[in-house]
Amino acid sequence: MIQLYHHLRLRLSRVGLWPASKLAMIACYLIGLDMVLFGLEKFFALLKISYGDSLGGWVGFLDFIVSILFAILAFRWLKARMLWRLRNRLIVTYVFIGFIPLLLLVSLAVGSFYLFAGQFATFIVTTGLNSELSSLSAANSAIAHRLAAESQSRAAGWQVSLSTLRQADKLWADRQICVWLNGKLALNSSSSDIAATAPDLPPYMKSPLRGVVRDHDKLFLRVLDAVPLKEGNLTVLSSEPFPQLLQTLAASLGEITLYEGLSLNKVDRTEPGPVRGTQVLAGDNKKVVLDTSKAKLISTWGAIPSPTTVLDRSVVFPTSIPVTDWGKGENANPVAITVQTRISKLYERLFAAQGAFAPTVEVFLLFAVIVFAIIELIAIWIGTQLTRTVTGAVAQLYDGTMHINQGDFSHRIAVKSSDQVATLATSFNSMTASIQRLIEEQKQKQRLENELTIAKEVQEQLFPHESVQLASLEVHGFFRPARTVSGDYYDFLTLDSDRLVLALGDISGKGISAALLMATIHSAVRAYSLQDIPILREPATVGATVGSGAVMAAPTRALDVSPGALLQLLNHQLYESTPPEKYATLFLGIYNGAERKFTYSNGGHLPPIIMSQDGSIRRLECGGTVVGLFNQASYEEESVELRRGEILLAYTDGVTEPENEFGEFGEQRLIDLLRENRDLPLPRITEIVTAAVDDWIGAAEQPDDVTLVLARAR
Repeated sequence: MIQLYHHLRLRLSRVGLWPASKLAMIACYLIGLDMVLFGLEKFFALLKISYGDSLGGWVGFLDFIVSILFAILAFRWLKARMLWRLRNRLIVTYVFIGFIPLLLLVSLAVGSFYLFAGQFATFIVTTGLNSELSSLSAANSAIAHRLAAESQSRAAGWQVSLSTLRQADKLWADRQICVWLNGKLALNSSSSDIAATAPDLPPYMKSPLRGVVRDHDKLFLRVLDAVPLKEGNLTVLSSEPFPQLLQTLAASLGEITLYEGLSLNKVDRTEPGPVRGTQVLAGDNKKVVLDTSKAKLISTWGAIPSPTTVLDRSVVFPTSIPVTDWGKGENANPVAITVQTRISKLYERLFAAQGAFAPTVEVFLLFAVIVFAIIELIAIWIGTQLTRTVTGAVAQLYDGTMHINQGDFSHRIAVKSSDQVATLATSFNSMTASIQRLIEEQKQKQRLENELTIAKEVQEQLFPHESVQLASLEVHGFFRPARTVSGDYYDFLTLDSDRLVLALGDISGKGISAALLMATIHSAVRAYSLQDIPILREPATVGATVGSGAVMAAPTRALDVSPGALLQLLNHQLYESTPPEKYATLFLGIYNGAERKFTYSNGGHLPPIIMSQDGSIRRLECGGTVVGLFNQASYEEESVELRRGEILLAYTDGVTEPENEFGEFGEQRLIDLLRENRDLPLPRITEIVTAAVDDWIGAAEQPDDVTLVLARAR
């Protein structure tokens, strides 16, 4: 079971579906709680327990919360999956920068085109209406003047003239003509098929008049003209049914629907509150709104044309037509019409006026569409190529990072252009080359550090590890290198229970070369001190070497090793075997416990100090120059007595020469520390001195090796 859990978790984690974030854990917890409550609800419903009814609300609430949380998680998952690749990010960027604005522009263009088509469709209807009214008005005016000229014949002659007009012009077949003379109906002429009652002549009507009127709930196109006569005024009214005009227009356009029940209401601007309807006219303190809430369909004429192509969409658009109440003379109840037609029909009507130029316009529009399409395709191709240059370069960089991650620093990216992306690839190649070079240097440095570590371990074995205890002398040494290996040197060599050789030196330079020279001196001092060489048993004299350096002297085994002779022999050896710039300062001393005598020779080293019990000091300065710099060099030696309680202190320049803002640590400060702590154990004195040197240096790096040798006579 545990293995199945781990396997499932591993598979879900690979596809990013394992809940790792706090939001995912909360969503999983809530969906688990939702499922438990849903199960309890069904269980209680099965047992007919009333508690189940109260759980339904909680289940619905949790369903809503869980849906929102999982929608957020799904969005995050899709974002992490789809937008990880740069190409997908660029595509999304192009969608937001280019496609969405283009889509909005296209939507705006399509919407504007639709509005234009709808306006054009209603324009055809209103233009037809105005054209019909203009034709009717011109004919009515001509009839009025003709009848006025025939005023002698009165009604009989007028009837004959109108009958002749109906036979000559079919448009007058359904028109009604009424004539009033001085306000009294003189003639009512209509089609023989239709017996129409003459309308009343309202007193407010003034000539000329034309428009759509409502008379006894019917709509008519009416025009009225008055002509003055000697006998009075002659008024002529021409009228035709409004629906007949709409039917005629629908035959060549499409479907036309008529609505009534609209009203114009005046609303006071100063009164607060919402206004129901569409504002169509505004005055100083009043505004007129068109109320369409009670609109009702009256009739429909025509049919929607069949589409000629797939893109031949239908267009529906409304408009309102003002209507005058014939009895009251008010314009409070207009009518509305909707026109539904096809784009192809509007196209025919639009280009019908072009005549022979219509094909030319069509060819020009088609050519413009083709040119724009070609430009768009070229732009898409250029954008795709530019995108590939960016995504390709990023893919190469990603592949390069994978090689670097696997340790292949020899991988290089091919540079095929001279743009900023190519510069980035060049920088990547330069970076990998630098990393490869640095790794090689680091490997060499690591090898050198390993060698230095080995050298340090070997050098540490050369120094005495413990203090030396003779019957009358205690000796302690301390050494701390400034680097991994050191050029300082000290050694204690016990010859027997009462005799001891003490050496302290400082090699010029630092690092490996100084450490090698130190090892050479260490080996030579030990070898010469232990071997039975007669010349080393006598005090050295200037020019004691002959030929190649062999020292000639008579054997005397009873004497101690001569420090001066040993320094002279080491000087000749170092001079012959080291470069000219290599030398060493070296202090050599031999202690004889039976006589409490300390015989020494100082080869250019800082003079060691002997401090008596009363605090007075003696410096051991007898000797000569540094070792290894001059071939013909002699070294004097001197013997001093080490009385009980006296302390011998030998040191290197790493103790007295460290500096800070107050100057060098100095020999006097070292002497004062020794005087103050002379009664303490030798290791404790060493700790106090080195701690004082460290405090003097502060946070700075230790400049030189620190070496101390202390000896106390007892």
